[in-house]
Amino acid sequence: MRKMTLFNGKTIEIECLSCALTSGEIEADGGAIVETEYFHAHQDVAYPIVGLVILASKRHIKCFDELYDLEKVDYINILSKIRKVQREVLGIEHVYYFYNEDTPHHFHTWMVPRYEWMYDFGRSVESVRPVLLHARNKLNNDENFKSVLDGIKALKKELNP
Repeated sequence: MRKMTLFNGKTIEIECLSCALTSGEIEADGGAIVETEYFHAHQDVAYPIVGLVILASKRHIKCFDELYDLEKVDYINILSKIRKVQREVLGIEHVYYFYNEDTPHHFHTWMVPRYEWMYDFGRSVESVRPVLLHARNKLNNDENFKSVLDGIKALKKELNP
């Protein structure tokens, strides 16, 4: 078991965060943004940045090459839909995508938006970690939390007609 603190201040103890979220054992703030047969999208639970979406496989796998053919098609389709809505509804012009295989969670992709304030930390992929830490340490307040929830609602409304 692993203990972790979410950006809302709640501490949880779990084996795999992605399994807990995709199964409904725990719920990300604002709930699922969108779900398909194979994937679950939710606001990142660690970093309070509007539109920072995690797209997680419902099946516990570690690597992209473990996806079945139908899962691969579903993955690219839902990833594309989320990205389009990020742009059209939240005004997010640029996103960094991350997926790593050495995570304690299972297969998931981070869709990290780039906002103007983030350029104070640089423009390359190297700036993402300082941005995330800044969000966790400095944006963890009621006003920003409301913005994050508003972003979740806007994404959900468009992705779940």
